Amino acid sequence: MTEAEDLVAQELMLNRFNRLMAELMRGAITRNVFQPWEIELLLDFESYPLDRRRRLEILQQYQKAVNRQLDNGPGPPIKLSVFLAMRAANREQRLNGTNARSA
Repeated sequence: MTEAEDLVAQELMLNRFNRLMAELMRGAITRNVFQPWEIELLLDFESYPLDRRRRLEILQQYQKAVNRQLDNGPGPPIKLSVFLAMRAANREQRLNGTNARSA
């Protein structure tokens, strides 16, 4: 693929991802045709229960992270479980860094 084709494919992936996220945030998937990476994301969503009160907030943070990822390089988008693990590791690192400085 040429660089122009790569950019078009990346933009299409980003658009499909944002559409999928909008459907998930709305709580209703309205289509029946998916790319293989979208199916992987949906299966990951189903296997990782989110707190009902924070579901929308977490999905918005995840969408923002994936948008940054796809702006900086090729896909497919990271899975929600990977995003949450990275977020937890970053939080742990910040807490340990703060505790080490205050000791």
